[in-house]
Amino acid sequence: MAARPTTGQAPARAPAPPRAPHPPAGGSASRAEIAADRVTALAEAAPPGSRLGTKDELRALCGVSVGTFNESLRLLRSRGVITVRPGPGGGLFSAEQSPMVRLGNSVLALDSQQTDVAEAVRIRDALDPLLIDDALWHASPADIDGLRSQIAAMARAAEAEDPVAFVHANWRLHARIAAISPNVLLRSLYSNLLDLIETHTMAVLPAGQRPLGEYITERHRLHADLVDALDRRDRPEAMRLIEAHNTSLAEGTQG
Repeated sequence: MAARPTTGQAPARAPAPPRAPHPPAGGSASRAEIAADRVTALAEAAPPGSRLGTKDELRALCGVSVGTFNESLRLLRSRGVITVRPGPGGGLFSAEQSPMVRLGNSVLALDSQQTDVAEAVRIRDALDPLLIDDALWHASPADIDGLRSQIAAMARAAEAEDPVAFVHANWRLHARIAAISPNVLLRSLYSNLLDLIETHTMAVLPAGQRPLGEYITERHRLHADLVDALDRRDRPEAMRLIEAHNTSLAEGTQG
């Protein structure tokens, strides 16, 4: 923990950064994301715990309104990028890495080291039943609609015989299922694993000698049935389908 400044001694203030040009036109959400990305870049370039500036200084740097920057701060804090300290010498600081961020970094580091992605798939498969259980309890009608939109994207890719589009729609489906879980640790770990796997999975491979179109159609049907089971809150069927999904992956397929 940093020592408190001596009474009467004013802490050093970082010089105010130059004002940035206004961001491109768009919704406040997109401007908040752009501002959050800019502050993230500053935080990543600084040692952990470094002072990045005051809220007003960084808002001026990003060229956004107070309300938009408050939304950026919410995003940055939820992602563990910054900490905010009040009072003299306070402001925005690059966050010290939490255990979860370290875990995320170690998982993502596997990618740069070209580690066998099969291990990541195996861990992901072990987490799938937990996420399905959470989805059975917590999925709203809007969540189910979102899942069905990805099932529709998978169907379009299958009809177009586009295996790359198919597998990316598949990843988005699994990411949406994970997003339903109220468990932040589980969501974060699963998302990191999906990111790692996706970088190595550029196509759908058929099982054995079956035609690719037949295999894609089968995978689409399995995922569609899984979403139907979640919609009905049919736990035995949902668990049976996720087991079938992961068993087929263990036999050498991906998706």
